[in-house]
Amino acid sequence: MNKLAPTLLLCLVAGCSSTTPNYDARFGDAVRDAKRNMTINPAAGKTADPVTGMDGVSARESMLLYQGTYRAPPPAVNVINIGGAIGGSK
Repeated sequence: MNKLAPTLLLCLVAGCSSTTPNYDARFGDAVRDAKRNMTINPAAGKTADPVTGMDGVSARESMLLYQGTYRAPPPAVNVINIGGAIGGSK
């Protein structure tokens, strides 16, 4: 039994030390592809063109409202509906 334990331990440790070069070489490709697919214009920050369809007053107000949600977040709405039905149906 004493000779079997080190052999078994060696086999278990050897099984955990395997590498996956095919997966490791492409690790993160799916995330990078998704980010590229979501970006319409990667050089948008380098141009000085204004955003079409948004005037200055609307842009300023939307930014103020956006920042205001962090200063005073809206109250949380607690909805507990156990059973699926609302009302007294029998």
